[in-house]
Amino acid sequence: MVRIVDLAVPTDPQACEPEKAEFMRTYHREGAEQASRFFNLNVDDFLDGLLWANGSVNLGEHTGTHLDAPIHYAPTAEGKPAKSIDEIPLEWCYGDGVVLDFHEKQPGYSITEDDVKKELERINYSLKPGDIVLIRTDADKYLYDEKYFSIHPGMSAAATRYLCSQGIKVMGIDAWGWDVPFHKAVEKYRETGDKSVIWEGHLVGKEYEYCHIEKLANLKELPPYGFKVAAFPVKLKGGTAGWCRPVAIFE
Repeated sequence: MVRIVDLAVPTDPQACEPEKAEFMRTYHREGAEQASRFFNLNVDDFLDGLLWANGSVNLGEHTGTHLDAPIHYAPTAEGKPAKSIDEIPLEWCYGDGVVLDFHEKQPGYSITEDDVKKELERINYSLKPGDIVLIRTDADKYLYDEKYFSIHPGMSAAATRYLCSQGIKVMGIDAWGWDVPFHKAVEKYRETGDKSVIWEGHLVGKEYEYCHIEKLANLKELPPYGFKVAAFPVKLKGGTAGWCRPVAIFE
């Protein structure tokens, strides 16, 4: 018996995202009218005067749950041209899942390397190459609230670099972004004049070729480990990210 836990938020025009999803749909009576024009028929030629439902969507590449590609972070990764989403090895996107629980950290808190190590010690787990590490903040419950942009702790450069150094190619977070909320990083930059604090977790992608998933959901339903994660992105040619529906799989 296999149990599957959905780790994606809905892709919904009502969600609080800067890149709003736009849906355009026609339903069955309209489908019959559309088909009658295509095929030179009358609507009454279709059973009950009904036919297909159809639709189209307009999405930013980073709308909804998505996997960021290395090209999103910088032009190069590890001294080579950074991969777009269609170039990501699919082997990266399936592996043993590990949940690191930071949901009690305050919004805007920058998760440190030491935090990650202490959490791994708490759950008694040693990372291995190919693991998929999921950062729990519980920010997903604010998807329809303006606080969604700013309610989460985020990953520091040092914490991200540590995961990469352990052979982690895919990691993810159940929040709007991987880093601390952008306004917090800007505040820190203005205080210190240090440009490296802006988007610091993302920019680790210059040193290490890796991907992270943003806008995950339901991590509170998972144990610390003991499950597989599948997070295959849509194959967008040259994409900076790919929409995906990650799942946790339990045997």
